[in-house]
Amino acid sequence: MNKKIIVFDTTLRDGAQSEKVSFSLEDKLKIIRILVDLGIDYIEAGWPGSNPKDYELFQNIKNNHQFRSKIVAFCSTRKKNIRPETDRNLLSVIESEVKTAALFGKSSVIHVEQVLKTSKAENLKMIYDSVSFLTKKEIKVIYDAEHFFDGYKLNRNYALECLQTAAKAGAVNLTLCDTNGGCLPAKIKKIVGEIKKRVKTPLGIHAHNDGGLALANTIESIENGVSMVQGTINGYGERCGNADLTSVIPTLQLKMGYNCIPGKSLKKIILVSKELSEIVNENPNNQQPYVGKSAFAHKGGIHVSAVQRCKSSYEHIDPEKIGNKTRVIISELSGKSNIQEKLKEWGVVADELIISKILKKIKDLENKGYSFENADGTLRLLYERMKNKLKPLFQTIYYHVEIAKGAGASILSQATVIIKVGDKTITRSSSGDGPVNALDRALRKAITPFFPKVNQVELIDYKVRIPNDRQGTAAKTRVLITSKNHHEIWTTIGASANIIDASWHALVDSIEYYLSQSN
Repeated sequence: MNKKIIVFDTTLRDGAQSEKVSFSLEDKLKIIRILVDLGIDYIEAGWPGSNPKDYELFQNIKNNHQFRSKIVAFCSTRKKNIRPETDRNLLSVIESEVKTAALFGKSSVIHVEQVLKTSKAENLKMIYDSVSFLTKKEIKVIYDAEHFFDGYKLNRNYALECLQTAAKAGAVNLTLCDTNGGCLPAKIKKIVGEIKKRVKTPLGIHAHNDGGLALANTIESIENGVSMVQGTINGYGERCGNADLTSVIPTLQLKMGYNCIPGKSLKKIILVSKELSEIVNENPNNQQPYVGKSAFAHKGGIHVSAVQRCKSSYEHIDPEKIGNKTRVIISELSGKSNIQEKLKEWGVVADELIISKILKKIKDLENKGYSFENADGTLRLLYERMKNKLKPLFQTIYYHVEIAKGAGASILSQATVIIKVGDKTITRSSSGDGPVNALDRALRKAITPFFPKVNQVELIDYKVRIPNDRQGTAAKTRVLITSKNHHEIWTTIGASANIIDASWHALVDSIEYYLSQSN
């Protein structure tokens, strides 16, 4: 049986310290449900005595038995020179009725003497009193040795004594923290190995990513006997963040044979990553290991050709094991293999001649400012048009946009379009929140009587890119429009020296793509 590694998630506490991240109470409850479903062992929900929001969260958790077994309250050791029974933070942990607490204390002489402004002896008493107080209340204590690695390098005997004191007081786990995130893997390995020989209590690792080494330091620690890993989803955390559990878990489970979460949950990791991105209102990181959209994307023709023959030639794991998938990127760097693989995704088999024509057309268009990397809608239309399968459902005869600002603050956008459908010519006008919105409304007015399904299309994103900004306002503009209906999302592109013209092309392609696919 594979060795179990305990996974301790601190997204709600350490992750919430990320710049620009602020979780509402509803966000926190949703994240807890997501993490419980993923199979995380411990979920650090916050510091119950630190703010009204966390207090309310723990009050809510009290009534949810599904949550309570996994929820951890975070807290510091007692304040200096007072008794634990009078420490408001420790009392708030007891009042929260949790079964487990993550108690952090100082391990570095610098922090003891210069930050806490106390003696080394008093800090040891603070650690012992706090752990012992909670343990006697039948609360399991995970002791987080803050700044442990830096402290150990300064004064190894004292840092070790802090751990031994927590263990003697009843801590069930001693988590070693690289709080500043600057320790190198070789040093982590050496120190963890030395600690394993000196303490019998199970160890944990809490690595920050300030040196870009959180994953490496976590792996080194696990390989040298640590049995608990602390981290956050997507690596959220203060400064440069924490060890990213969406990388830690697959690495430990798929590459090293450890048991972290139920096997059936591995495929949920990519969805969890996306859900957290949505909650924090950030775009997912496409190049994030394992779960990023680009993690298994292949652009170079040689790469695609190799992957077609042997997927492991350019993929370090089977992406489907963590819910991701192989993607082929089409660009001016593409070879015939890219086109073949993309057509294969669509269930299409094409001969060499049409593949060569498509490839030449793509290279010509990219030279004019287009980019097909994230515009599969326009790419599919290009293929359909070149195969002469797709006849234009409507033709653009004319469009005109006016933007006017009145005496107040309001700005009016008005668009007129003339569209030809079959032998009928239709003229329609509409206003909108902006020029693209006005064009969209006018176009829909013109073609909806002929194509009622167009009302099922919703524009959800609009992006503008300037491929060559050295030309300033005369630069070619690239516009990407993402649209959806009730079961599909697609992106189309337009490119022109005029942003409105680029937008129009992307808009028309968006509508044409949907209508052509739904016929």
